[in-house]
Amino acid sequence: MKKTIFKGIATALITPINESGVEYDKLARLIDWQIDEGIDALVICGTTGESSTLTDKEHREVIEFAVKQANGRVPIIAGTGSNETAYAIELTKHACEVGADAALVVTPYYNKATQNGLVKTFSTIADCSDLPIILYNVPSRTGVNIEPATYAKLADHENIVGIKEANGNISKIVETMALVGDKLDLYSGNDDQIVPIMSMGGVGCISVLSNILPRQTREICTKFFEGDIKESARLQCKYHDLISALFCEVNPIPVKAAMAAMGFCENYLRLPLTAMEDANYNRLINEMRKQGIDV
Repeated sequence: MKKTIFKGIATALITPINESGVEYDKLARLIDWQIDEGIDALVICGTTGESSTLTDKEHREVIEFAVKQANGRVPIIAGTGSNETAYAIELTKHACEVGADAALVVTPYYNKATQNGLVKTFSTIADCSDLPIILYNVPSRTGVNIEPATYAKLADHENIVGIKEANGNISKIVETMALVGDKLDLYSGNDDQIVPIMSMGGVGCISVLSNILPRQTREICTKFFEGDIKESARLQCKYHDLISALFCEVNPIPVKAAMAAMGFCENYLRLPLTAMEDANYNRLINEMRKQGIDV
C-alpha cells in the first residue's frame, strides 16, 4: 500500500476574498482555527476554494501562503487540476516547489475526455509530479465519470495514491474498491456519504461541512475508526439537514455564506457565482443554529 496522505477529515477550505482580492489575514486565521480544532489536513484551491475564479497569480500565491501558514502542522493538499493538461502540470509543479504535501487533480472538465484520455491525462500529470496525487471524480461538474476499470489502470502509477470520490454512486464505488482497494486510498467527496464510504474501506472525507464544524465532522471518522459504528452513523444522521442546507445551492455559495455569518470572511463571490437566495439563506442559518453555531 502506498503512503496515506491523511486519515480522517480534510477541510476543502474556502478562500476569503473581497472586491480587492484574497484576504490573507483572514485566510491565516481560518487555517489556524482549523488546525486548532484538530482537522487532519487542508485542501487549498479546490472547488470550495473557488479555484475556477481565482487568477493564476492568486491560485499560486494562496497555495504557497497556506503551506507557510500551516508550517508542517497538517498536510496541505493543493488543488492543481484543470481542463488544460499543460496548465495542470504547471500548477502541480508549482505545488511541488512551494512545499505542498499532495495535489488534488480533478477530472478535466468541459472537454469530456474518453476513459483512455483520462488515463493518459492523469498519468502525464503524475509523471511530472514529485508529489502524491489524489484523483478527484465529480461528474456532476465535469461531465465525465472515472470508471472503475480506469482507476484500475491508474492505480499502478507510483504517484497516484488516492481517490476523492463524489460520483454519488455507491455501486460504482463498491466496484472500484473491489479493483483497487489495496492500491488507492478512498475519500468521500460528499459529506452525506462519509460513513457509507468508510464502510467500503474509505479512510475519510474531503469535506465542506468541516469548514464550519471541523471538530464535529472529524468525530464522525474518529468514532468509526474506534469501532463505534453506531455512534458514527448517528453523527452522520445528526448533521444531515445541515449538510443538505450547505448544498441547496451550488457549492461554495452556501458555505461562503455560512462562514461569513460566523465572522470568518465576507459573503463575497465572483461571478458567475452569486449570493444565496433569501429563502435558502434563512434555511441554512436556521440549521446552523440548531447545531449550536453562533450566528
